[in-house]
Amino acid sequence: MRAILPLLSLASAAQALYFFIDGTSPKCFFEELPKDTLVVGHYHAEEWDDHTNSWSKHDGISIYISVDELFDNNHRVVSQRGSSSGRFTFNAAESGDHKICFTPSSSSGRQGWLSANNANGGIKFNIDLAIGESSQIESSDKGKMDDLSQRVKDLNARLNDIRREQIFQREREAEFRDQSESTNSRVIRWMAIQLVVLGVTCAWQLSHLRSFFIKAKLT
Repeated sequence: MRAILPLLSLASAAQALYFFIDGTSPKCFFEELPKDTLVVGHYHAEEWDDHTNSWSKHDGISIYISVDELFDNNHRVVSQRGSSSGRFTFNAAESGDHKICFTPSSSSGRQGWLSANNANGGIKFNIDLAIGESSQIESSDKGKMDDLSQRVKDLNARLNDIRREQIFQREREAEFRDQSESTNSRVIRWMAIQLVVLGVTCAWQLSHLRSFFIKAKLT
């Protein structure tokens, strides 16, 4: 059963409403939008729970959303399937009537969900629409954007700290390598000097002993 649910206004506005869906056909409403109008919709669907005797979110629910431009031979501008809660957006390319439809499905296999006057089960669909110019709608999310921007700045600051630490570690490694090479070169020079001194000492001792033995034989 299709129902026409007029929106409260075409000016930049946010509006929340809910309705019941029996699951046998899409629930649609029509809205005339001016050109370059941005529409942002947040929705969530709830299923009747007999155990708790209340409406509750159900992971098995999925929602198919479609938006058609009636003035352009029902040209479809949105064709989206999501979970029990989500968001959809579209921009009116031209002025004219738009048909917005929601079709639920459930993995629970229950048939004949909820009719509009039966409160013993089915799907309760909640939707919050924001309609207006892009700049006006985006301004409502400025706090979220500022928070994301601050997080990005914090991440960039951390990356810069990591880069500085890496540069410092590389400089320390280069300094340690230079010190090690300098120490090794001094050790090698000292060993060469010791070998030369030892060689000269051995040669002098051998010469002295040779002279001593020659004098001993002559006497």
